[in-house]
This record gives sequence, C-alpha cells and structure tokens, in this order.
Amino acid sequence: MSTVAETSPSEPNGPIEPTAAERVRSVVAGAESLSLTTDGQEYDLIGMHSVSRRGRITLHPQADSPLAAQVARAPRGSLAALLEFTDIAPTAVRARVRAGVTVSGWLTPARDGEAPALELDIARVTLRTAAGTVEVGLDEMTLAAPDPLAAEEAAMLTHLTDAHEDMVAGLVALAGPRIPHGFTRAVPLALDRHGITLRYEYPSGHCDLRLLFPEPARNAADAGEQICRLLVAPAATAHLHHPSSRS
Repeated sequence: MSTVAETSPSEPNGPIEPTAAERVRSVVAGAESLSLTTDGQEYDLIGMHSVSRRGRITLHPQADSPLAAQVARAPRGSLAALLEFTDIAPTAVRARVRAGVTVSGWLTPARDGEAPALELDIARVTLRTAAGTVEVGLDEMTLAAPDPLAAEEAAMLTHLTDAHEDMVAGLVALAGPRIPHGFTRAVPLALDRHGITLRYEYPSGHCDLRLLFPEPARNAADAGEQICRLLVAPAATAHLHHPSSRS
C-alpha cells in the first residue's frame, strides 16, 4: 500500500504544499551531488554545483577534469547536458526516494570568466514525485525560491526522530481513523513550511500522512513552534490525498 494523507490548515483556501517550481528549487539547492550525462559521457558530481538566487545552476569542475575538457572541445563551447538530482529522505524509511529532478540544457564557460566554472543554459525542467511527473516552466523556476526549511530539513527531521520520540509519538497519534490499522512503525519523512509528513509502514507497503501547520513556518525555529501547536491543538489535522494502491 502507498497512500498519502494531508491535514486541513486553518486557512483552507491557502497553499498547503510547495509548488512544483519551489520543490525543484529546494531539491536542487539541497542536493550534495548530481548525475550528469553529456554526449557519450556520464559523471557523478559531488559538491561541485551551486545555484544562484534566480535558479541558475553552475558547475565547478577542476580545470584539468574530463568535463572541462569536453566543454572546451564542444562546437562553439556549448555542450548539451542532462542533470539529474535525487531527493532522498534523511530518515531511515522504506522507499527513501522522495522526488527526482531532471534539468536539461547546454553547458558553457561561465560568463564572468571564473574558469573552469560552467553555467547551464536551462532548456527543460521535470519533477517526478509519487503523485506523477510534471514539467516546470523556466519562468516559474526563475521566480520561485527554495522552501525556507530546505537547508535545515535533514537536521531537523533526524533530531526529531532521534531525540524526541515523545513528540513523534504524539504526531503519529494524530492520524486517528484516517490511516489504515496494522502499521508496524511510523517515521518522519519530510518537512516544509506548510507541514510535516509521516510515513506509516505496513508489512506490504506504506501510507504517508501530511500534517499541515496552523500557519506556514518562516524558519526552523518557527517550524518547531508549529509542531508544538499541532500537538497542543490537533483538531482537523489530516485527510488523505494522492491515493495509490497497496503493493
């Protein structure tokens, strides 16, 4: 089984999760590595990319690297490239891959001359999640920003799991009848400014429950306060969405 549940916020007409563009920006900004495919070559790059405030991706290979040499040999100094980012849950849950982002375009030497930095002229962006695959417009990418909790999400979720079992148990209990009986354990899966998601694991699959905060969190400290508010006043906090079948 794999289903996702979601809570009702205090303002039901407001946003309840990041947009696809915001999700992409969060995944790309938070990733420590990426897979790069060019004409006839594949690279696994670790700690070698950066993202500007407007979403421009820059690679930072060594000056004597095969990638830098390949770009230098490319016609007109422009190399077609496909970048793949994988969003993996920081906690030890089943099926840890939460999303995948594919960005295609052309690599060219950085305009400011900071060799051997390579800028990606983006042509297409795709986001893959359990809910399906969507294309994200380039204007949306430029205007979006990473979720304010993206940089600290991993540390917050692991700390919550390792040091606050009582709080996790309280969050787990908020599921009530919305989650099928018989789960073997429940673990925090994801966190963003709109809420926290728990994964309930069963012998034959899992079910995700998204608990929406009373108000969007502005930063990590505020997210902690919103979690406490859920535990103190948990009324109307969850409902199912993106249903899928038992596996």
